[in-house]
Amino acid sequence: AELQARGVKLVSGGTDNHLMLLDLTPFDLTGKEVEHLLDAANITANKNTIPNDPKSAFVTSGVRIGTPAVTARGLKEEDMKVIVDMIDRILSNIDDENVIAEVKKEVNTMMNPRPMFAW
Repeated sequence: AELQARGVKLVSGGTDNHLMLLDLTPFDLTGKEVEHLLDAANITANKNTIPNDPKSAFVTSGVRIGTPAVTARGLKEEDMKVIVDMIDRILSNIDDENVIAEVKKEVNTMMNPRPMFAW
């Protein structure tokens, strides 16, 4: 709901499970670009094709985001709003390296006390 409130179109129209496929065509961005931008801020996402994608599978018009990595680390619904804000700031400021650096610092501050589980 937070993503949709910010103008992001979810391919499924909602979130029926732990995965979301974001349609980036309204932003004139590619999945490949967004995957790299989010990765630069330590947010993991994967480029993904959308139905009837006008772009190639190597570039894509979508990006897939999942919640298992953050819920396994103890984050809750209220934390997702913070993560959506971080993603939105990156999508809204794709050419601003300072925004990416700020978001990366916030991601690290949020996640450092919640280490990945070692199996």
